[in-house]
Amino acid sequence: MKITDIPKISRLSIAEKILFVEELWDSISSNKRIPVPESHKAELDRRLLKYQNNRGRLLSLKELQARIEKRK
Repeated sequence: MKITDIPKISRLSIAEKILFVEELWDSISSNKRIPVPESHKAELDRRLLKYQNNRGRLLSLKELQARIEKRK
C-alpha cells in the first residue's frame, strides 16, 4: 500500500501526517498479540550470547560518531 492509495492522507500537511502516524502506531502497539518471528528471536539470542561471551569495551557516543565520520 502506498500513501497515494489513500487520497485523503496524501492531502494532509506534514504536521497532520505526523499526528496520523503517531495515532496509527499507538493503535498497532496497543495490540499485545503481535507475533515475533522465530528468526527474530533467534537473532536476539545470537546477539546476546555474542555479547555475553565477548563483552569487550563499549564505545562512547563521541567515539562512535568519530568512527562514523571516518567512514564517510
